[in-house]
Amino acid sequence: MPSSRSFAAGVIGGIVGAALLMLVLFLLGVTDVKKETTVTVTAPAAFASPGAPSAGRALTPTQIYDREATGVVEITSTFPSTGTDLFGQPTGGGVAVGSGFVVSRQGYILTNAHVVSDSGHLATKLTVMFKGAGSQTRSVSGKIVGVDAQSDVAVVKVDPSGLTLNPLPMGDSNAVQVGEPVVAIGNPLALEFTLTSGIVSAIHRDLSPQTGTNIFNGIQTDAAINPGNSGGPLIDASGNVIGINESIDTTTGGNQGLGFAVPIDTAKNSLGQIVKSGHVDYAWIGVTLETLTPDLAKTFKYSVEQGALVGTVKAGSPAAKAGIRGGTSTVTVQGTRFTVGGDVITAVNGKPVTSAEDLVQAITAFKPGDTVALTVNRHGATSTIKVTLGTRPANL
Repeated sequence: MPSSRSFAAGVIGGIVGAALLMLVLFLLGVTDVKKETTVTVTAPAAFASPGAPSAGRALTPTQIYDREATGVVEITSTFPSTGTDLFGQPTGGGVAVGSGFVVSRQGYILTNAHVVSDSGHLATKLTVMFKGAGSQTRSVSGKIVGVDAQSDVAVVKVDPSGLTLNPLPMGDSNAVQVGEPVVAIGNPLALEFTLTSGIVSAIHRDLSPQTGTNIFNGIQTDAAINPGNSGGPLIDASGNVIGINESIDTTTGGNQGLGFAVPIDTAKNSLGQIVKSGHVDYAWIGVTLETLTPDLAKTFKYSVEQGALVGTVKAGSPAAKAGIRGGTSTVTVQGTRFTVGGDVITAVNGKPVTSAEDLVQAITAFKPGDTVALTVNRHGATSTIKVTLGTRPANL
């Protein structure tokens, strides 16, 4: 069976474990966000804007590397011991190596959450290495500004004093097309500042990082990605970062041409919130969902053929306050249990919803406090219910 792996390279212990596959039935929202309390950021920095190749021509991999390799960093994370064994020896902890890239001259760096966080434990020490001329490098200390486990994004900061920082321009991941050329720059297997190239193999992939949450609109690439590439940039032919290299699907533990990146638009949202407040808030309505397919609709005698079927509604949640109703009975179909009789949500602000994943993705695009109009089918009658979104509780 292929396995999905995040790929910060462990040197002594380090980051271990395959990504957990998220179930379709889940509580709508996100995981808690951690932050390093020793860092305080009071205002967003100015981040690099998308660039464009000269005269509209695509850049070659060599041109991209020459222009942007100095904006890529190697991050070495030291993790604390998590306890002791029967003989009193420390367990857990260790060192892991990943990648990242500069996004502002104020010293902010984007990377993956799993590069600086291991099973919820933040690294206690970060060493950030910059590429200089030729084979020269320079290492400085870094600090964790905040971690967004939901999107597998983290922000690290270095003191910019005495550094010539090269922020990489961030592009538009919604404009990415299958077949377009891309390059990855990172530190695979601790081989510093390595360039690989390929194409965008697919888009709209759902990624499941180590937290078991879903990242929507992931980018698939055949550019060689290996342990240590985690957190590094996936760059298009214009030199713009379109994703953060996050995981691989593999049967061998190494690259097999199935690499995946967090879309940069997702990372931008996390970056802005973390720089401003040290954490990320996600909108929440408080329901469990199942996807209603045409076959299930026929079996359960629903008048609509598809949508997000509400299983349960959490008491006191935004959905409960708005009057959304959950299921009334449980039915087993071919060994799978379904909670039926609840509302079917078929649109958000008029945009069609055909699955549970569609609804989760739609809600994620909003902020806590926003009001959305849900098109709801209940016992054959369709109505519009307005829901004011809340903030997902920290314990969910």
